[in-house]
Amino acid sequence: MILEKFVRSDFDSYEDFLANFRINVPPNFNFAFDVTDEIAKKQPKKKALVWCNEKGDEKILTFGDLKEESSKTANFLLSLGIKKGDVVMLVLKRHYEFWFFCLALHKIGAIVVPATHLLTVKDIVYRVNAADIKTIIAAADDERIIQTINTAKEHLPILKNLISVQGEAENWINYSKETQKFSSEIEKPNINNEDPFLMYFTSGTAGLPKMVYHNYIYPLGHILTARFWQSLNSDSLHLTVADTGWAKAAWGKLYGQWLCEAAVFVYDFERINYEALVEKISHYGVTSFCAPPTVYRHIIKEDLSKFDLSKLKYAETAGEPLNPEVFNKFKEMTGLELKEGFGQTETVLMIATFPWIKPKLGSLGKAAAGWDIDIVDKEHKSCPPNQEGRLIVRTDKGAPIGLFCGYYKTPELTKTVWKDGIYDTKDRAYRDEDGYFWFIGRADDVIKSSGYRIGPFEVESALMEHPSVLECAITAVPDEERGEIVKATIILNKGYEPSDELSDQLKEHVKKITAPYKYPRLIEFVKELPKTISGKTRRVEIRERDKIKEWEK
Repeated sequence: MILEKFVRSDFDSYEDFLANFRINVPPNFNFAFDVTDEIAKKQPKKKALVWCNEKGDEKILTFGDLKEESSKTANFLLSLGIKKGDVVMLVLKRHYEFWFFCLALHKIGAIVVPATHLLTVKDIVYRVNAADIKTIIAAADDERIIQTINTAKEHLPILKNLISVQGEAENWINYSKETQKFSSEIEKPNINNEDPFLMYFTSGTAGLPKMVYHNYIYPLGHILTARFWQSLNSDSLHLTVADTGWAKAAWGKLYGQWLCEAAVFVYDFERINYEALVEKISHYGVTSFCAPPTVYRHIIKEDLSKFDLSKLKYAETAGEPLNPEVFNKFKEMTGLELKEGFGQTETVLMIATFPWIKPKLGSLGKAAAGWDIDIVDKEHKSCPPNQEGRLIVRTDKGAPIGLFCGYYKTPELTKTVWKDGIYDTKDRAYRDEDGYFWFIGRADDVIKSSGYRIGPFEVESALMEHPSVLECAITAVPDEERGEIVKATIILNKGYEPSDELSDQLKEHVKKITAPYKYPRLIEFVKELPKTISGKTRRVEIRERDKIKEWEK
């Protein structure tokens, strides 16, 4: 296996993993040439990408196909003047051409900027100017995307190339018509491992989106993600439920998976249908599946007995805390224990339930090999077991492979999270006496009420145990007397209707499950929670909405 060039992967225990895991980083590493093309040379017919959509279309691509199409695409882009160091935005949803363009841009040495199709004109204008983007490649079968970019272009003389995929658009270059004119032979460029490789715009609770950039060895960091968390090998077929505009796609739909020579499964849909999702997992024989807890909450509401899930051997979750109720129900229905993982757009997998350790309900798991993770107080002193603090990565002895290089062109912003040998995740957590990490919440999500600190996850978990609750999000609402009070925004299960009586029942339920001071004093019933297209709840949006509401009335 190609993985053997970079790591040893046959560890006997977690302790063996911690002590002996090392990534061998070659000079001038280029994922497209040194991984996918190398596999293509030895096994051109090996399955690499299994793609289907909700319309019933299907495309199965081999590593040989990837090598040929990505090289043609690279030569097409070079003909347009796109070169090493140029920044190119991809707005391609889950269309299979996304993988061609990623590999092609890696072959050129350009910087890939994946983006969601939900961007507004303002979003596009900001991103293009901030990152000096001169080329946008977008899915033309979605008129809204094309219209939004065309409107933004009027304010962006910097834009040079607009390339349409899966359809034509006026004054756009048609990819499918042009690319087949080009050769499938291309020379490897002179790339330095520290060169910018991939960039994501990520938004916090305030301010403009930050530009997180990674260098050329970033893919090697995802060996941890794919081999030791998702448990992939050359016979695997892995599905991560994520749109290509989000960093989770890099975690589960590209780098680590192909380093393991696994095939990537892609289900291309507009709006998620959970029954259809499970049907695809069954039909194609997906062996490893990763999704946010929200997706699992819906899956366990389906009749899984209708589907053959015998090939599914591993199930992982990340993106938000996992409620014990979901863990237990999924295990009851499938026999599989969900394995939690934790990381950020700025990192690869930092903490997880690795193969050698037993899951603890509600815990993120233990630290990944090569990552010096600690829980610290305000003075950056290590906290004793079970004491809440900041979750940080110590980098004084060297940054782990997969940690971002900084916020692009804004070193002053980078210093707000990474300085003096410490990268601060801005998350709050604690570590127990066995070395397991327990998530409390984002520093901005922790609620301070009447002198108490309340993590949203614990309250959400308590609410999820009530049969009426399908989904919920806990946030803070300002209060003159208590500083902040706990608010629950709830989606109800079928058969339940909003009422003052149900609201009171839920408050009493939380008081019985956890400390009484943590119960939600405000409850709002909604039809939907604001989410990213990868299924992660956006608590910041709930807080912003609440600012304009007058709850006291």
